[in-house]
Amino acid sequence: MRILFLHNNFPAQFGPVARLLSERGHDVTFGTRWTGDAPDWLRMVRYKPHRAVRREQHPYLAFVESAVLNGQALARVGWKLKEEGYSPDLVVAHSGWGPGLYVRDVWPDARYVGYFEWYYRSRGGDVGFLEPPTRDDEHRIRTLNAAILLDLAACNWGLAPTAWQASRFPRALRRKLTVQHDGVDTDYFAPEPGRRFALPGLDLSHAGEIITYVSRGMEPYRGFPQAMAAFAAVQRRRPRAHVVIVGEDRVAYGRRLAGGDTYRQKMLRELDLDLDRLHFTGRLPRNLYREVLLASSVHVYLTIPFVLSWSMIEAMSAGCLLVASDTEPVREVVRDGENGLLVDFFDTGALADRICEALDGSRVFEPLREAARQTAVERYAASRLVPQRARLLEVVADAVLDG
Repeated sequence: MRILFLHNNFPAQFGPVARLLSERGHDVTFGTRWTGDAPDWLRMVRYKPHRAVRREQHPYLAFVESAVLNGQALARVGWKLKEEGYSPDLVVAHSGWGPGLYVRDVWPDARYVGYFEWYYRSRGGDVGFLEPPTRDDEHRIRTLNAAILLDLAACNWGLAPTAWQASRFPRALRRKLTVQHDGVDTDYFAPEPGRRFALPGLDLSHAGEIITYVSRGMEPYRGFPQAMAAFAAVQRRRPRAHVVIVGEDRVAYGRRLAGGDTYRQKMLRELDLDLDRLHFTGRLPRNLYREVLLASSVHVYLTIPFVLSWSMIEAMSAGCLLVASDTEPVREVVRDGENGLLVDFFDTGALADRICEALDGSRVFEPLREAARQTAVERYAASRLVPQRARLLEVVADAVLDG
């Protein structure tokens, strides 16, 4: 069977299942905007929009135009592939960002599976959680779903990584969605008791307490301002506590600050922090990121009601003692006092208290670490979920379906 995966990045959510399907003898191709080297087991094709979104574009339509430009770029590559004799039996595309928008026109006989992370709403999720939306925000947010809805209408089937994320879609449209997490490597992210912190240029082997925080960016969506305020309070109360923050000084989700300021700069300017015990690692390769988790005394994960990060599950898999926000995506996985500790997203005093409580009672909370690991292995192990996803894709490719 010929399978074409489409994602602006690589390997993203499709790398492990693409590799497994290749190992099973399927002809796997990956279409992407990513410019790195392809692994030897994979054929990779590149697409690139011929221009950027126009500045004069109506602001409601900027995201939609970006999706259209990606879809157009992929379609142009697709027509050339078709002329060369390539026609996939199955196309799997990350929906909303555009690469799959026109696959039905290029390959009308191919089965099409969409990967649906999020449906935008002006209430009950990310929008309105940090600040009330304006009327203009509400109109723009509704329009963001245009490309997502086109993909949902065109696909034979869809995947959503969590029940919370699937619940954001209109009830009448959820019939096409299977809830299936991407999975984490629970064998790689496994506890190693007594592990010492070891990163190039940062020796914390002397540190009695290491508080860790991981996020792609430093932004309100992942509670960075709240975490920093709590870390300042914890440092005052615990002179041996070091804080390690993994991530880039940018905004991955949500709005940037005006004037080019970053949230890291803002927090460092506003808070009284001991910089000798506050360590920003930047983005880390996978092996060093793992070292951070294994050496963690307490791991902090905060998110508004939005897409759940893989990093939280990986931290649980590594046996971290988790202090997390009491928000919908987290509550799907974490039960307070059983496999982690939950705290109100906005209550930085309570967050500091729970971090200190966890540090004080590290032995008492050992069952929480074990339960966190058990949750990750039983519900989110890639060794089980990736073969399930591969089988689902094979079934969709062979099934008689409408659409």
